[in-house]
Amino acid sequence: MEVLLLYFLFINVLVFIFAGYDKSQARKNNRRIPEKTLFLMALIGGSLGLLTAMLLFRHKTSKTSFIVKFVLILVIQASLIIAFINYKK
Repeated sequence: MEVLLLYFLFINVLVFIFAGYDKSQARKNNRRIPEKTLFLMALIGGSLGLLTAMLLFRHKTSKTSFIVKFVLILVIQASLIIAFINYKK
């Protein structure tokens, strides 16, 4: 269980840093982190880190397509958690 918690901590911190870096690069009109990378990191457990970065840095919050895809990832993750909990009962 500790390994799983460390994994989630690591992936969330990493996606938070990536999103912050992407926002910094956006301000400078430099090369950016692909959205696919941010979505993949959120999908494999970094949703909380990406959400925190989005709110703190105001990053991608006005881009509707990004928000819709991110919410879809959250719905998938919530569904998997609910299914896992019900399976364990």
